[in-house]
Amino acid sequence: MKWTLVVTASLGLLAVAGCGSVGDREAAASGAAVRMLTAVDGQDGAQACAVLAPETVSELQESAGKPCAQAILEEDLPKPGAVAHTAVYGQWAQVRLSDDTVFLGVFGDGWRVVAAGCSSQGDRPYDCTLQGG
Repeated sequence: MKWTLVVTASLGLLAVAGCGSVGDREAAASGAAVRMLTAVDGQDGAQACAVLAPETVSELQESAGKPCAQAILEEDLPKPGAVAHTAVYGQWAQVRLSDDTVFLGVFGDGWRVVAAGCSSQGDRPYDCTLQGG
């Protein structure tokens, strides 16, 4: 099921916050995005769900009527590609890969995927295969 992710312009206005350098935060965010897509590609639903934000897990389970570990493997997510660019905006990040854009948020235990399988729609919000409510 396709969802629309509304990425507000204010996201770009947030100051970089938190511990570590921007480069460290970018590497951690892109690592989480690639881990999630690699787990899906390897049919490891439990590992993929471990990297999702809680709201994303809830929305996925509710819309699919199945546990996350099963439902995520049925989503039409691209294979993990090369990271083209990572931008960190405070507690949010955007990771652009060769065939996907992934949005992440910082949680108590690190970066978690908020939305994936996202494609730009020009001036309109991103169109995402997977996202939280």
